[in-house]
Amino acid sequence: MKLLVATKNKGKLREIRSLLAIQGIEVVGLESLENAPDVIEDGDSFAANARKKALEIASLANCLTLADDSGLVVPGLDGAPGIFSARYAGDDATDRQNNLKLLKELTSVPPDSWQAYFCCVMALADPQGRCRTFEGRLHGLLLDELRGDQGFGYDPLFLVPEYGKTLAELPLEVKNRISHRGKALVQLLPVLKSDDPLHD
Repeated sequence: MKLLVATKNKGKLREIRSLLAIQGIEVVGLESLENAPDVIEDGDSFAANARKKALEIASLANCLTLADDSGLVVPGLDGAPGIFSARYAGDDATDRQNNLKLLKELTSVPPDSWQAYFCCVMALADPQGRCRTFEGRLHGLLLDELRGDQGFGYDPLFLVPEYGKTLAELPLEVKNRISHRGKALVQLLPVLKSDDPLHD
């Protein structure tokens, strides 16, 4: 089975490909599409953005498509960076710039309120306009320094207490098992492997 994943994010694609390969599912990214559009993420939630991406790309590519929208939610910062996680420090911000902005914003928050969670909403859509969503979360704590180089995004600041390591310090196979994206995919898999994944 082949599945189109509507992302140009190499880190995200690597994680999804790693998780689905053991299920015999071949994952291809937007680089496999000629003139793939940049879908404007103007929704007010992770779910809205994921649905929009999945439906637009499924219609364009005429195949089953998976999209996700994910990010870091810090209750002590009123939910920021949230749906703006990838562009927290600006539209073309690097991971490092986003992390440094987050650290700056956290200086106004008491250290005992540095709890955070990653949220991932995956949307599976077909060319007929049918769509289902799946959500996963990973709770943890934020650090005041970057640690590790295995992940992407906010992984170097996100401590997983039960491991005593940041997501960027954990091997990919461990991260995939516990991550917000991994949890969403666990819900998605039985649907993906059914005869008609998006039946009414």
